[in-house]
Amino acid sequence: MSMKTVFTTGEAAKVCKVSQQTIIRCFDSGQLKGFRVPGSRFRRIPREHLYAFMRENGIPTDALESGKRKVLIVDDDEELVELIREVLEKDGRFEIRSANNGFDAGMLVKEYRPDIIVLDIMLPDINGKEVCQRVRSDKTMDAVKIICISGMVEEDKVADLKTAGADDFLHKPFEIEKLVERMCRLLEIEVPTSIAH
Repeated sequence: MSMKTVFTTGEAAKVCKVSQQTIIRCFDSGQLKGFRVPGSRFRRIPREHLYAFMRENGIPTDALESGKRKVLIVDDDEELVELIREVLEKDGRFEIRSANNGFDAGMLVKEYRPDIIVLDIMLPDINGKEVCQRVRSDKTMDAVKIICISGMVEEDKVADLKTAGADDFLHKPFEIEKLVERMCRLLEIEVPTSIAH
């Protein structure tokens, strides 16, 4: 994946994990350097200016460094985790970590700060719903997307999970491509052409 050199205000907002309004305000006040597209009112921010702005404001720059979306896979099914990891690594736009129980997942969420969590509901120690609630109770994680997966869930449970903070749900077994497609949609990035129908 080539490094982006120029960002729109929307993309800059995602990287900085702030609202687009904030970026526009900082751009218009000159705090965030950039240029307007000639003949239009579109604002564009060159990478080095965005980097400087993030450094000045104490925003972690790792999202900008790698440009990769951080994925946390929480499942005790090692084969499935490997399959998902393989497909995502091939895609090239993701950085992947995994945990096989809720306790480790809780620790990793705090330290790794993923963009998206693929979460099995049936964990050996606590249920996935509890993990959802923990993530959602932390205001700094509002932007984290959560996709729950499980083979044993009745429809009303799915509603429960959404209430607990899940953004999406997939029944096992599923095609890994389906999962990647849902992840891309939640992260608002392009679905790989190999699987876009």
